[in-house]
Amino acid sequence: MSASNTVLQAGDDVTVTLVKESRSGIGYPAVVVRDDGTHAVVRAPWAAPADRDFGFVRFEHGDVFTEHYWRDRWYAVKEVRTADGTLKGWYCDITRPARITPDGIVSTDLDLDLWISADGTTILRLDEDEFEESGLQDRDPSAARRACAALDELEGLARAGGLTELLGQRAAG
Repeated sequence: MSASNTVLQAGDDVTVTLVKESRSGIGYPAVVVRDDGTHAVVRAPWAAPADRDFGFVRFEHGDVFTEHYWRDRWYAVKEVRTADGTLKGWYCDITRPARITPDGIVSTDLDLDLWISADGTTILRLDEDEFEESGLQDRDPSAARRACAALDELEGLARAGGLTELLGQRAAG
Protein backbone atom coordinates (compact mmCIF):
# COMPACT_ATOMS: atom_id res chain seq x y z
CA MET A 1 0.00 0.00 0.00
CA SER A 2 1.43 3.39 -0.89
CA ALA A 3 1.90 6.05 1.77
CA SER A 4 -0.85 8.19 0.24
CA ASN A 5 -3.35 5.32 0.59
CA THR A 6 -2.35 4.25 4.09
CA VAL A 7 -5.10 4.43 6.70
CA LEU A 8 -3.89 3.94 10.26
CA GLN A 9 -5.83 1.63 12.56
CA ALA A 10 -7.10 2.79 15.97
CA GLY A 11 -4.96 1.43 18.77
CA ASP A 12 -1.85 0.94 16.63
CA ASP A 13 1.50 2.23 17.84
CA VAL A 14 3.13 4.64 15.38
CA THR A 15 5.97 7.13 15.26
CA VAL A 16 5.31 10.80 14.68
CA THR A 17 8.25 12.55 13.04
CA LEU A 18 8.38 16.33 13.12
CA VAL A 19 10.70 17.76 10.50
CA LYS A 20 11.78 21.35 10.05
CA GLU A 21 12.05 22.38 6.41
CA SER A 22 15.60 21.39 5.34
CA ARG A 23 16.60 19.91 8.74
CA SER A 24 16.30 16.46 10.21
CA GLY A 25 13.48 15.89 12.62
CA ILE A 26 12.58 14.34 15.91
CA GLY A 27 10.42 11.29 16.33
CA TYR A 28 8.30 10.09 19.21
CA PRO A 29 5.83 7.27 19.87
CA ALA A 30 2.07 7.80 19.64
CA VAL A 31 -1.08 5.69 19.59
CA VAL A 32 -3.63 6.03 16.80
CA VAL A 33 -7.02 7.31 17.97
CA ARG A 34 -8.67 7.35 14.55
CA ASP A 35 -7.98 7.90 10.85
CA ASP A 36 -10.63 8.48 8.20
CA GLY A 37 -8.20 8.59 5.28
CA THR A 38 -7.93 12.40 5.35
CA HIS A 39 -7.72 13.29 9.05
CA ALA A 40 -5.52 11.18 11.34
CA VAL A 41 -5.57 11.59 15.12
CA VAL A 42 -2.92 10.23 17.49
CA ARG A 43 -2.29 10.60 21.20
CA ALA A 44 1.15 10.99 22.76
CA PRO A 45 2.66 12.15 26.04
CA TRP A 46 4.89 15.26 26.12
CA ALA A 47 8.00 13.81 24.49
CA ALA A 48 10.73 16.29 25.40
CA PRO A 49 13.16 15.31 28.16
CA ALA A 50 12.44 18.55 30.07
CA ASP A 51 9.47 20.80 30.71
CA ARG A 52 9.20 23.85 28.45
CA ASP A 53 7.77 27.20 29.51
CA PHE A 54 6.67 29.37 26.58
CA GLY A 55 5.41 32.19 28.80
CA PHE A 56 1.80 31.69 27.74
CA VAL A 57 1.75 27.92 28.45
CA ARG A 58 4.01 25.37 30.06
CA PHE A 59 4.39 21.89 28.54
CA GLU A 60 5.45 19.44 31.20
CA HIS A 61 5.97 15.82 32.08
CA GLY A 62 2.59 14.10 32.18
CA ASP A 63 0.91 16.37 29.62
CA VAL A 64 -0.98 14.49 26.91
CA PHE A 65 -1.19 15.71 23.33
CA THR A 66 -4.04 14.64 21.05
CA GLU A 67 -2.60 15.49 17.66
CA HIS A 68 -4.63 16.06 14.51
CA TYR A 69 -2.97 15.71 11.09
CA TRP A 70 -4.51 16.15 7.66
CA ARG A 71 -3.33 14.81 4.35
CA ASP A 72 -4.91 17.77 2.53
CA ARG A 73 -4.40 20.74 4.89
CA TRP A 74 -1.39 22.87 5.66
CA TYR A 75 -1.53 22.55 9.44
CA ALA A 76 -1.58 20.21 12.42
CA VAL A 77 -3.49 20.92 15.64
CA LYS A 78 -2.38 19.57 19.00
CA GLU A 79 -4.83 19.59 21.89
CA VAL A 80 -2.84 19.80 25.12
CA ARG A 81 -4.13 18.44 28.42
CA THR A 82 -2.57 17.94 31.84
CA ALA A 83 -2.13 14.43 33.22
CA ASP A 84 -5.49 14.80 35.03
CA GLY A 85 -7.26 15.74 31.78
CA THR A 86 -7.53 19.52 32.26
CA LEU A 87 -7.44 21.28 28.89
CA LYS A 88 -4.54 23.74 28.54
CA GLY A 89 -5.29 24.73 24.95
CA TRP A 90 -4.34 24.02 21.36
CA TYR A 91 -0.92 24.41 19.77
CA CYS A 92 -1.22 24.66 16.00
CA ASP A 93 1.72 24.06 13.68
CA ILE A 94 1.63 25.32 10.13
CA THR A 95 2.96 22.40 8.11
CA ARG A 96 2.95 20.82 4.71
CA PRO A 97 0.14 18.25 4.40
CA ALA A 98 1.00 15.21 6.53
CA ARG A 99 2.66 12.22 4.93
CA ILE A 100 1.21 9.07 6.47
CA THR A 101 2.85 5.68 6.12
CA PRO A 102 2.15 2.33 7.77
CA ASP A 103 4.80 3.25 10.37
CA GLY A 104 3.43 6.66 11.24
CA ILE A 105 3.15 10.33 10.41
CA VAL A 106 5.71 12.74 9.00
CA SER A 107 4.89 16.41 9.48
CA THR A 108 7.07 19.13 7.94
CA ASP A 109 6.92 22.28 10.04
CA LEU A 110 6.97 25.64 8.22
CA ASP A 111 7.83 27.75 11.30
CA LEU A 112 4.47 29.50 11.77
CA ASP A 113 2.43 28.58 14.84
CA LEU A 114 -0.77 29.54 16.62
CA TRP A 115 -1.66 29.12 20.30
CA ILE A 116 -5.27 29.08 21.49
CA SER A 117 -5.92 29.01 25.23
CA ALA A 118 -8.44 26.55 26.68
CA ASP A 119 -11.06 29.28 27.15
CA GLY A 120 -10.41 30.69 23.67
CA THR A 121 -9.68 34.20 24.95
CA THR A 122 -5.96 34.12 24.11
CA ILE A 123 -5.03 33.55 20.47
CA LEU A 124 -1.38 34.15 19.64
CA ARG A 125 0.37 34.09 16.28
CA LEU A 126 3.86 32.74 16.91
CA ASP A 127 7.24 32.56 15.19
CA GLU A 128 6.44 34.88 12.29
CA ASP A 129 10.04 36.11 12.56
CA GLU A 130 11.34 32.54 12.14
CA PHE A 131 9.13 32.12 9.11
CA GLU A 132 10.54 35.28 7.53
CA GLU A 133 14.10 34.13 8.28
CA SER A 134 13.48 30.62 6.89
CA GLY A 135 13.69 31.83 3.29
CA LEU A 136 10.64 29.79 2.28
CA GLN A 137 9.14 32.81 0.52
CA ASP A 138 12.14 32.86 -1.82
CA ARG A 139 12.63 29.08 -2.16
CA ASP A 140 8.99 28.12 -2.55
CA PRO A 141 6.63 31.12 -2.86
CA SER A 142 3.60 28.89 -3.40
CA ALA A 143 4.24 26.98 -0.15
CA ALA A 144 4.81 30.27 1.68
CA ARG A 145 1.44 31.60 0.47
CA ARG A 146 -0.29 28.38 1.51
CA ALA A 147 1.37 28.55 4.94
CA CYS A 148 0.19 32.13 5.50
CA ALA A 149 -3.31 31.23 4.32
CA ALA A 150 -3.38 28.23 6.69
CA LEU A 151 -2.41 30.44 9.63
CA ASP A 152 -5.17 32.90 8.71
CA GLU A 153 -7.68 30.04 8.36
CA LEU A 154 -6.87 28.59 11.78
CA GLU A 155 -6.95 31.97 13.47
CA GLY A 156 -10.33 32.69 11.86
CA LEU A 157 -11.70 29.34 13.04
CA ALA A 158 -10.41 29.96 16.56
CA ARG A 159 -11.92 33.45 16.74
CA ALA A 160 -15.26 32.14 15.43
CA GLY A 161 -15.31 29.24 17.90
CA GLY A 162 -15.03 26.65 15.11
CA LEU A 163 -11.92 24.78 16.22
CA THR A 164 -13.72 21.91 17.97
CA GLU A 165 -15.84 21.31 14.88
CA LEU A 166 -12.68 21.14 12.74
CA LEU A 167 -11.27 18.54 15.13
CA GLY A 168 -14.44 16.46 15.00
CA GLN A 169 -15.39 17.25 18.58
CA ARG A 170 -18.56 18.63 20.05
CA ALA A 171 -18.21 22.05 21.60
CA ALA A 172 -18.48 22.12 25.38
CA GLY A 173 -21.61 23.70 26.64
